[in-house]
Amino acid sequence: MLSWALTFLVIALIAAVLGFGGLAGTAATIAKILFVVFLVLFIIGLIMGRRGPAV
Repeated sequence: MLSWALTFLVIALIAAVLGFGGLAGTAATIAKILFVVFLVLFIIGLIMGRRGPAV
């Protein structure tokens, strides 16, 4: 998930440098959404991983 966010970030940066504002904005928005999803899943994974063995 994080690799997809970084990929869209790179696409957004390249598109912005080349002057494609709409494409850059869309790719940046997708990158932000994917990064937030990654963070939520990462935090859920940390919380679930810290649970002790069932008694």
